[in-house]
Amino acid sequence: MSSAPHLSEISTRTDLTDWGLQPDMIEGQSHSSGMLVHKGPDNRPEIGAWVCTPGRWRLTIPRDEFCYFVQGRAVYRSDAGESIEVTPGTAVLFPAGWVGECTVEETLRNTYYLTDREPES
Repeated sequence: MSSAPHLSEISTRTDLTDWGLQPDMIEGQSHSSGMLVHKGPDNRPEIGAWVCTPGRWRLTIPRDEFCYFVQGRAVYRSDAGESIEVTPGTAVLFPAGWVGECTVEETLRNTYYLTDREPES
């Protein structure tokens, strides 16, 4: 047990948990796996690693989520029309309530931090 939970070798880890198919698929059959580093009370905050195979689906970000991508390629398109291309080395802060689609072109690997903050009413 570490006093500072952490992940190493994220780009080559194989000891990931199967998280199943992405919900709300539009095209393909994206499959997710990952590893939790930390979950706070009521699962807030949540920190971990995520891997996802190619496909396209709808998504709504429930709480502010910071992602740092270490492998793969994808495009996130907001319902407002913005496109965010991600490749290795890209960092993105998706605000709570962000709505759109994700198209994974090459299997993604990222680390993420899902905060406590929910969308403002």
